[in-house]
Amino acid sequence: MLIYDCKTRWNSTYEMLTCALKFQDVFPRYRDREPNYDFCPTTEDWEKVSKVCDILKAFWTATHVISGSDYPTANLYLNEVCRIKLLLDSKVDDEDDFVRSMVQKMKLKFDKYWGECNLLMFITAILDPRCKMRVINYCFPLLYPPHEVQSNIGKVRQALYDLYDEYVEIHVSGQSGSSSQLLIGSDHPTKSSSSASSSVSHVSGMSEFLTHIATVESVQPIKNELDTYFEDGLLTAADDSTIDIVNLDALKWWKDTTKYKILPKMAADILAIPISTVASEATFSAGTRVIDSTVLPWLQKL
Repeated sequence: MLIYDCKTRWNSTYEMLTCALKFQDVFPRYRDREPNYDFCPTTEDWEKVSKVCDILKAFWTATHVISGSDYPTANLYLNEVCRIKLLLDSKVDDEDDFVRSMVQKMKLKFDKYWGECNLLMFITAILDPRCKMRVINYCFPLLYPPHEVQSNIGKVRQALYDLYDEYVEIHVSGQSGSSSQLLIGSDHPTKSSSSASSSVSHVSGMSEFLTHIATVESVQPIKNELDTYFEDGLLTAADDSTIDIVNLDALKWWKDTTKYKILPKMAADILAIPISTVASEATFSAGTRVIDSTVLPWLQKL
């Protein structure tokens, strides 16, 4: 059935137009049967409708991808934004005046809100094993002017390593505390028949050495896990045929991996951040407004 528009929601406009396109041949037939129907779209109108739908479809898809509630979405945001940016750039100088004027207004708002480097969104994309650093190497030249690309890449990379260093410190301090607690707990006082020596605890040379190792050797991990993560290359379907590479749950992948110790904790904290505060089913209106048999007679009187 036909859907009518809610002027305050662009998604309802998209729904109305895509639905109307399916009934394109019906409108002139209805005009032939109904003498009071004076608003039949022309061929030029339908061409404009088709062009509008081609543009809004990218926004529709991106909105539903990044608003999902059953999977992490923060790592998906950058690619969707980049796709929209490419679309707007390709249409901003379109030969059609109608499309050009519409896209110029859209691009003006897009550039206003995307002017600054959003570190969190880039770090989450890098922590997707399908993307890693290559995602910003691909997206930044499309999102930023040439003179800002390398500086923004360096800024994101430095922020990522700084964040990793904080997790290393937390991991090391936790290991040191547990090791010290274990060693201290194993050194029980040695009792003798003398009451004077019963209150003295004896610490062996091995205990002192192990305590030293626990506090010194664990300060620096053997190798930076971030470097290992980048050296491993991108995750592809060829690595594991059982993985749905397109619909990969990055958060679950980090949970299942056993290769890293520190990096999964960092990835879990970051990828769990919701990119949207509402689920996809609540992003727009609660239900679709459909032109049914009750509404149609009222519309005919207008």
